[in-house]
Amino acid sequence: MTQKVALVTGSSRGIGKATALKLAQAGYDIVINYARSKSSALKVAEEIEALGRKVLVVKANVGDVSKIKAMFQQIDEEFGRLDIFVNNAASGVQRPIMELEENHWDWTININSKALLFCAQEAAKLMEKNGGGKIVSISSLGSIRYLENYTVVGVSKAALEALTRYLAVELAAKNIVVNAVSGGAVDTEALTHFPNREELLQEAKEKTPAGRMVEIEDIVNCIMFLLSEESSMIRGQTIIVDGGISLLV
Repeated sequence: MTQKVALVTGSSRGIGKATALKLAQAGYDIVINYARSKSSALKVAEEIEALGRKVLVVKANVGDVSKIKAMFQQIDEEFGRLDIFVNNAASGVQRPIMELEENHWDWTININSKALLFCAQEAAKLMEKNGGGKIVSISSLGSIRYLENYTVVGVSKAALEALTRYLAVELAAKNIVVNAVSGGAVDTEALTHFPNREELLQEAKEKTPAGRMVEIEDIVNCIMFLLSEESSMIRGQTIIVDGGISLLV
């Protein structure tokens, strides 16, 4: 049981998929989690197996605590351990404040915030068995600045960042390192759900001080750094990867 294992939620596409593949290339066996797109998840699994790594594909809506517990039970039964947890799965209703309803709030908070708490609890139980582990969550600039139609998502990401700090302190005794990565606008499939997608992309292309938009690889590189031993003294932090655009506002 010495082969290390990584779970990436929401890993059938985008940043989650790229992170899962990068971890597989680094030698980890992988747990792919998805909520809807089974065919996409299975394709990612094929790519991981082609790299010579084992893969477990689990369907679970991480906004549901019972589904979270069932997923981690499967991980325990299949691998008996967990070393890395990348909390990437996200969703959210994007509407003006006056159009938000209770179910919009509950859906978004459950998947983007509550999931981190209850996944981290289960992950910590498995990580303890092997002397510790690392947890990295994916946030966004909407947690600290105004973005149009982004109220409930932004609030959910702010909660995620606060929870990252609390987890970092309370899990430190178990040798579990907890951080987050906040990215600028990245042209992923998730961005297609933004009503003002074209405006966001245009702003990122024209105004980013680094001279180009943030790409998926930029986010993944930061995730991998936070999962490495070189970053072990970085705790409870949210690292912004945005080419400097948030410095302009």
